[in-house]
Amino acid sequence: MAENCGDMEAVIKSQEEVVDSLRKEMEQLEEGTYDFKGDELNSEKIKELTTANTKLQYQKGHLQMNLDAELARSDVNKCMPNISAGLGAMFQIAILKAVPDVSDPPVAITPSQNEKFGDYQCNSAMGIVGLLKAEGQKVSPRDIAAKIIENLPENHLIKSVDIAGPGFINIRIKEDFLMQAIANVVLVGASPPPLQKQKRVIIDYSSPNIAKEMHVGHLRSTIIGDSISRLFEFLGHDVLRLNHVGDWGTQFGMLIAHLTDKFPNFKTESPPIGDLQAFYKESKKRFDEDEEFKKRAYKAVVKLQGKEKDYIQAWNLICDESRKEFQKVYDRLQIQNLKERGESFYQDMMLDVVKELNEKGLLKVEDGRTLMFPPNCSIPLTIVKSDGGFTYDTSDMAAIRQRINDEKGDILIYVTDSGQGTHFQTIYAGAQMAGWYNPKEKVVRHVGFGVVLGEDRKKFKTRSGETVRLIDLLDEGLKRSRDKLVAKERHLVLSKEELLAAEKAVAYGCVKYADLSHNYVNDYVFSFDKMLDDRGNTAAYLLYAYTRIRSIRRNADVTKDSLLTTAKESGGVHMDHPKEFKLAKCICRFTEVLQRVSEDLAPHTLCDYVYELSTTFTEFYDSCYCIEKDRKTGEIIKINKNRLLLCEATAEIMDRCFHILGLTPVEKM
Repeated sequence: MAENCGDMEAVIKSQEEVVDSLRKEMEQLEEGTYDFKGDELNSEKIKELTTANTKLQYQKGHLQMNLDAELARSDVNKCMPNISAGLGAMFQIAILKAVPDVSDPPVAITPSQNEKFGDYQCNSAMGIVGLLKAEGQKVSPRDIAAKIIENLPENHLIKSVDIAGPGFINIRIKEDFLMQAIANVVLVGASPPPLQKQKRVIIDYSSPNIAKEMHVGHLRSTIIGDSISRLFEFLGHDVLRLNHVGDWGTQFGMLIAHLTDKFPNFKTESPPIGDLQAFYKESKKRFDEDEEFKKRAYKAVVKLQGKEKDYIQAWNLICDESRKEFQKVYDRLQIQNLKERGESFYQDMMLDVVKELNEKGLLKVEDGRTLMFPPNCSIPLTIVKSDGGFTYDTSDMAAIRQRINDEKGDILIYVTDSGQGTHFQTIYAGAQMAGWYNPKEKVVRHVGFGVVLGEDRKKFKTRSGETVRLIDLLDEGLKRSRDKLVAKERHLVLSKEELLAAEKAVAYGCVKYADLSHNYVNDYVFSFDKMLDDRGNTAAYLLYAYTRIRSIRRNADVTKDSLLTTAKESGGVHMDHPKEFKLAKCICRFTEVLQRVSEDLAPHTLCDYVYELSTTFTEFYDSCYCIEKDRKTGEIIKINKNRLLLCEATAEIMDRCFHILGLTPVEKM
């Protein structure tokens, strides 16, 4: 590693000297004192020097950046390595040295699809050839690949490289590196990759409506948003989870006006949530059909927005009743640290938004409405209605402004159904138009998901055509989970407490995993039969697999402390079987998978990985005995502690994946 550092520092120093020389030449050109040795001063020469200077600055920056990244990730004793990123750093250095005249050369590192060709591949040569061809240079991809290999720095990661096909570089990882990495997983756990800079991440999800029960439509936002929050927290970022509930507007004027007639005590007590929802439906019907009631509803809105004591008190009671019901769902799904900030929170801020946008000349009045026309958007934002009221557009503009200016958010993520995609893209464009954020400096993303379908592939509803209540769905999951465990006769070997823990883990884990294991952009079919199947890529299968892995050490009667001592003293987990190395490589891909999920915001990638890890473990366990027993007596005659360390490392990674996905593994099931 010291040789690698010295080599890179020498390259950087050399690049700096060239840049300094070019800078002096540019200064002389500006002063008119540059000596061209008889040549006339011409713009082409200036352009050539400027281009060379820019290119060298770019290369120097990338060399330093990638060297820093490699050094940060290379110490396997401090954290789990990101092998893909480490390879990327080294190949970036090699490519810049191999083809210094190519600007922004591609660095393409991917896991090999076929293990006989190696562990990873670098497919950059073909892309580089394409760039050279565009400049009129003709060169073979294999020649480029050979030059890249020649310039690879000395390192502790790569065992061998070879060129295949038209210019693919096959990469094999050193066994010693893998052995130490696995020991480290046991010693320090499944640690996140080094964090170069902590960011403020604000995630908006769940968002039920006050006075309404949570239904299946809130399921995906809640589950996906929670998983993304868990991921960023694990990576070390400062995460603010926001619940943007619907708690303001005309609907509450309608409801309060209706409660005045139907529930006279509404100012001192709130009806239960079921009755509230029924009252809400009745109030909506009256609002649409009764002009006199509509006028009363608008008056109630004015009084509520004017914060008249009785109306605010009634509104608070309704909100509190709703929150209690929401919390029952959140408790079951282990949704924590979700901070409520409803539309009412931004009410006073909306006036400031209108004032600022107006002062910046961004608003236009058409047909009595005050509109904003963000660029490249098909519809305008309605900032003020013709009656002077605010809209969802106004509150969402106030929200994004507050999250950027007051909360100092670096990454803003909105998790809602895909039907709101156009709305949020318009909000983001409006915020940029107002100068609130630069997309090159802050990330603002909409995670738009598909709908939940029934097994008839239509929108998931009850037999009567009603929307499925989320609490009923979870109750049904618990019942089916219990039936499944009883059918497997687990009630005969587990205590009541253990059985209840297993019921909850399977029921709620299956509901979550069935959602997260699908690409969120697609609709998915909700089927208890499929999600409770203990075969295939389901939570039931993975939870049972985890329990079996955790039981191996117990069956061997080996303590965790004993394994830790073995890991410390061995200097690495000794491996010699191909299935051991295959499992070790899969374990070591954990951090690169997390990196990909954090970039794509796609939890299904993590689901695919933990399923692959589980099936790879099964291959290992079927081929490599961890415990040997006497066939006649059943007594243990031999224990392979190195293989137990592989079991322990696998369970550690699965445990961390489960945490990010919001699943609760249990030791006994």
